[in-house]
Order: sequence, then C-alpha cells, then structure tokens
Amino acid sequence: MVLIVQEHIRQRRKHAKRGKPPKLQLEDQLLMMLMYLREYRTFFHTAVTYGISEGQCCRIIRKLESILINSKTFHLPGRKALLKSDLQWEVLVIDVGESPVDRPKKKAKVLFREKEKTYTENTNSNQ
Repeated sequence: MVLIVQEHIRQRRKHAKRGKPPKLQLEDQLLMMLMYLREYRTFFHTAVTYGISEGQCCRIIRKLESILINSKTFHLPGRKALLKSDLQWEVLVIDVGESPVDRPKKKAKVLFREKEKTYTENTNSNQ
C-alpha cells in the first residue's frame, strides 16, 4: 500500500520540495486509515490518537481511500468472473456494527397521552 501511495504522490506532485511537510509520515497515515476502517472509530477519536485535527484526519483518510481505490490493486474480480472460475469460495461475513434498539410499544404512547390528560386536568382544576 505504501508503494502505491508513494508512486501516486510522485506522479501527481508538480513541485517536489515546495510546501509544508506533513505532520504524519505516510506509514502513519496509512495506519491511521486502517485503524479508522477496522475499529469503527470516529474521526475525532482517531485524530486525538495521532495528535491532529478531526478535519485533517478526515481529509487524509478520504485521500488515501481514493488513491487505493483508483489503483485497482485491491479490486476483487467481478461476479461473472467468480461464477466462471473453478474455485470453490467459502465466505463468512460478520456484521458487528448493528445493535438492537429498544423502541416503545404502541401501548406506551396511549399511556403517555392518558397521563398527559390527567396532568392537564389536575392543573386546570387546581387553578
């Protein structure tokens, strides 16, 4: 990954010695991107770990993602290529990002409205 990003930067850079040097080395930037993607951390927590701002963290990660996607080195073969091949694929997908959310039942809404009515009736009768 480092070689792909270095080659991309070398090809796209007009003036090699101009500008402020980055605060993080390229290896640290890639590690930060992998940490963000693997651990489901927010930009804020990832940025605090590396001592940079949240916006800079976001820019670095988006830039590196686009470079690696456009390099086509990490692309999987298409669906048709997978169906035509003689290889037997075994895939295990685990989604750890979802968690159940407790939602109130419809009865709870009715009970809340009844409590609200009794509260307004009590306050009106006390006046």
